[in-house]
Order: sequence, then C-alpha cells, then structure tokens
Amino acid sequence: MSGVQPGPSPLNSAALRGAVDLSSLVNRPAPGTAAPAAPGAPVAAQGEGGGVNVPALVLDGTDVNFAQFLEISQQVPVIVDLWAEWCGPCKQLSPVLEKLTAEYGGRLLLVKVDVDANPQLAQAFQAQSIPAVVALIGGRPLQLFTGAIPEQQVRAIFEQVLQAAEQTGVSSVAVVAGEPVEEAEPVEPPLPPLHAEAYDAIEAGDYPRAMAAYSKAIAQNPLDKMAVAGLAQVSLLHRLNGKTIEEIRSAGAAQPNDLDAQLDVADLDLSGGHVEDAFDRLLTLFEAAGPEDRTIIRTRLLDLFEVVGVTDPRVGQARARLTNLLY
Repeated sequence: MSGVQPGPSPLNSAALRGAVDLSSLVNRPAPGTAAPAAPGAPVAAQGEGGGVNVPALVLDGTDVNFAQFLEISQQVPVIVDLWAEWCGPCKQLSPVLEKLTAEYGGRLLLVKVDVDANPQLAQAFQAQSIPAVVALIGGRPLQLFTGAIPEQQVRAIFEQVLQAAEQTGVSSVAVVAGEPVEEAEPVEPPLPPLHAEAYDAIEAGDYPRAMAAYSKAIAQNPLDKMAVAGLAQVSLLHRLNGKTIEEIRSAGAAQPNDLDAQLDVADLDLSGGHVEDAFDRLLTLFEAAGPEDRTIIRTRLLDLFEVVGVTDPRVGQARARLTNLLY
C-alpha cells in the first residue's frame, strides 16, 4: 500500500526549474552540441558510444546541483527519491530503489533528495508525503508513487518509465567512470523476530499486523526504543492510508473545530516534512481544548515526537511548549 496518494494534477515543470539554479539552461544548445558546464564539479559528461559518464548510479540531489540532473534526463531517465532521515518507510524503500537501479545497469539513474535539507526541491516536487518517487524524462517531472511499496511493483513502474523514455527518445545509458572498488560492508545483525515480522507486514501493506508486532515487542521490553518509534511510524501510515491529500486538506479547512479533521491535517503535514506546522497545529489546539480532548492531542503529539525522533531539536521545542501549557 502506498499511503496518501497524490492529487490528480501533474507536477509543474516550470515550477521545478524555477526552484533551482538553472543558469546553465538559459540558452539550451541544440541537440548534439555541448551544453555549458554547471557551477562546480560536473555530475556527468558525455561518454564514448553515446553514453553519459557519471560518478555513480546513485547520487545526491540538492537545491544547488539539481539543474545537472535535469540535463542528464535529456539522455537518461532519472528517478528521484524524496526522503528524510526521520522517515521510517523511506529507509525501507530506498534500498529497493538502489538495488533495482544497479540491476538496470545504467538505463536509469537514481537521485536521492533529502527534503529537510533541500526545501526548494521539496516545494517544487510538491512533496506532501514521503517517501515520494518522481521520474524525470527529457527534463519533465512525472509523479510515480508515494509510500513504501513492494519491490515487484517498483520494478513494474521502472519498466513503464523506460518505455515512456524510449518513446520520447531518452534512451542513452549512464556509465560509471573509474568506479572504485568498494570495501565489503559489515554484516548487520538480524532483526529481532517481532521487528522482522513488523517489517514484513509493512512491506505487504498490512499495517495492523505491523502495529500488533511492535506492540508485542514493547510489552516484552518497554525500553525497546526501536519498537516504540516503529509503532509510532506505522500508526501514522495506518491513519493516513486510503485518505487523499485533497480530502484531508478540505476537511481541515471546512471543519476548524473538528478535532479528528485537525489531527489528520497534522499527520499529513508531518508525513510531508512540515514538522513545525504539525506541532504548531496540535499545540494550538491543545491550548484551547478541554480535558478530554487535551488527552487525545497530547497522545498524538507524543506519537509524532517518536516519528520525528526524540532528539530532534524541533521535538525539544515542541515538548517545552507543551510543558508550559500543562503547568
């Protein structure tokens, strides 16, 4: 399951280009001629046999360097992974995207964008919920999906992207030049059984089963911080599952005094990376609420603190404000 689904309106290519430094695209050369170099070290260069030389098949995209990936997408389709460090589903989806990118051997390039560190790109891509995956074909963005979905579905979507790219003449191959020999990564210890069960359930889109597994892990060990955070994250996914962005936004605007509607908007804001907005909405509600509603709002706040990460400075600020309201 992919959680909150994007609205029907396509991404605006002009808005995306306006969000980054596109000085290198002002006078785009005719096909077959060399493009002017972007500021800083180039991400890609023309390779032999029509390929595009890149330092790696998985690269980091930023507000500063993203113009270069728009250029690359004129020759090789680019997959954009919009993620954040605090996002649990992002950490499940990203390895799938990286694995498949490697398997396609340069027919696709993967660009990872941290939405917290690159707010201009997050806004340009209209990232209301993460993880979100977008394709760039010929400089034009195409929304693919949101949420962590199974590898088989991702593979099918990649095939569709390649077909669409071929139809528009974007069919070059990215070639990794001078790829260094990577050291073997340390083997990570296996997940505890209940954590593994929760991950499998999330992969299958069975959020209630994942919640039950995490709850059981917490009952066995109340100090299991990973289980507490996992439960909060999957609970957020479960609450948003099946609801559209438009439905949530419209209900929140039309029913400012409806607690459930406002809680949904806070969930949506946080899932899209608007952490401060989510906290401010809930704390403002808390200040004016009665005792029963205050308990509900406080519980939701504590859940969202776990999703973001209790060491995050934004959580510390919100927790201090909550304390002041309580006493």
